[in-house]
Parts: sequence; structure tokens; C-alpha cells
Amino acid sequence: MLRVLAVDDEKPLLEELLYLLRSDARVRSAEGASDATEALRRITRALETGPDGADGIDVVFLDIHMAGLTGLDIAKLLAGFARPPLIVFVTAHEGFAVQAFDLKAVDYVLKPVRPERLAEAVRRACAQLGRAGEPAPVSLQAQAQAPAQAADQLPAVPMQRPPAPEVTVTERTAEQIAVELGGVTRFVAIADIVYVEAQGDYARLHTDEGSHLVRIPLSTLEERWAARGFVRIHRRHLVALARIDELRLDAGTTSVRVGSAELQVSRRHARQLRDLLMRQATG
Repeated sequence: MLRVLAVDDEKPLLEELLYLLRSDARVRSAEGASDATEALRRITRALETGPDGADGIDVVFLDIHMAGLTGLDIAKLLAGFARPPLIVFVTAHEGFAVQAFDLKAVDYVLKPVRPERLAEAVRRACAQLGRAGEPAPVSLQAQAQAPAQAADQLPAVPMQRPPAPEVTVTERTAEQIAVELGGVTRFVAIADIVYVEAQGDYARLHTDEGSHLVRIPLSTLEERWAARGFVRIHRRHLVALARIDELRLDAGTTSVRVGSAELQVSRRHARQLRDLLMRQATG
């Protein structure tokens, strides 16, 4: 089974990649690094302890465009070691495939990552390490069966394949929003969303049952859902007004409790929020 390090400086994309890797039965462990410095520190420790050590890494799933050193820079550094971990590049850019395979990369996976495509990259890494007989993950096998059979007939350089279409977030009806997790699209009722948290160009929808990441800015959701009772309380948070349980004032700071979460209200939004809650309370 593989011990994996995933490297990407975009946290939401790193979390999604780790989720998919940990869902694969051929992956024993999958850890993440959010920048090149952290990645090199972990890889160096793995090389010092040896491939059979407690910190060993078999495969690095590596983004190319990152702040500081690029994924290609890291791969060039690793090429100087006697027994470096295998490299799988995971990137939104097609143009570096030739350089990647010159650096002996096992595979070149384009973003957005599809589960069946990632499963194929894991299969190739297992094959190169002499572990080809290990079972495919049950959770992904049904999704990947047809594409995986066809993948065996594809040329070795994935850049010859057309890139996967970009997934956009759209509302299925006026009452639902589409979310994607592990390549599976689900529809979440907007009425079930308690609050929304900004994560860069993404937003995380929090419901009573859990959370969902969508590729859409918080400002766009604020615009779309204003008529549905969602209000901005902070640059990071959008809250369903009807789901606010308490408004708290403490030493000049304002916060709200929504379910089990307590969220800070910025000064610029505090007065408007108090007025809205007062109007709601008086009908």
C-alpha cells in the first residue's frame, strides 16, 4: 500500500485531493503540505529515515504552480537522490507534460481531478513499485470501471488527451445548489444552509449535517441569496438570518451563535444586523 504526500498551495484543492486519495484502498496514508518548503522538509525527513522508515513516502502528488519553488523545481531536486519517491504531477496546466515526463514522472493529472483519473495514477504508481496486484478501491471502482478499461489503451503522455471540462457551480432549481465531492454532484437545499464561509475563490456551505465546498466566491452568493434572508456579517461569513440563535455583545464586540458555531460580526455590519434582527423579532 502507498504512503502518499500531496502538495498544493490552494487549501480547498489540497483537501479535495486528500479526500480522494484516502478513499482509495491502495493508499495506506495520505498527508498534505501546503507549500514547497513544508513539502521539502517532509520529503527530506523521509529520505533520511529511508523508504522503510516511519516517515517514508512512496509517492508525491505535486502541484506545479506554487509560490516560491514550483513543483518542477522540487522534482529536479529529488532527481539527484538515489531512491527518491515517485512523482505524480497534479496541475491545471497542460503545457508542462513534456518536462514532467523528462523528470521521470509517473503520471500527469489535469485539474479538476476526476476520481477515475486519479485512480489510474495510483494504479500506475503501484505498478512501478511492484504492487500492481493490489485491489482497486471499492468506492471508486464502479465509477472508474469503464474509463479505467479505456485508459489502458491510451498513450502514455496524458497531454494528448483533451482536458477535463471545468466544473461550474449552478443552481439546479431556485431552491437548491449543486455541490461536488469526490467527483459526485449532489444538490443541497438552500434552506438547509446555516452559514457560508469564504475560502479564497471558494465558499464552504455549512449545514446541520456537515459542510460542502463550492467553486464560487462569497460575494456572488451574497448577491444571489440576499432575497433569501442571507446577510453578510463579516468579510468571511454570510449567515441565514432565520438561523441566528443569539446575538452577543461583549466589551464592544459583536458575535452571533448559529447552531454550535459562534461567529464574529465586524463593526461595519453590526448595526445593520441588529436592525434586521429587531425587525424580524417585531414582525
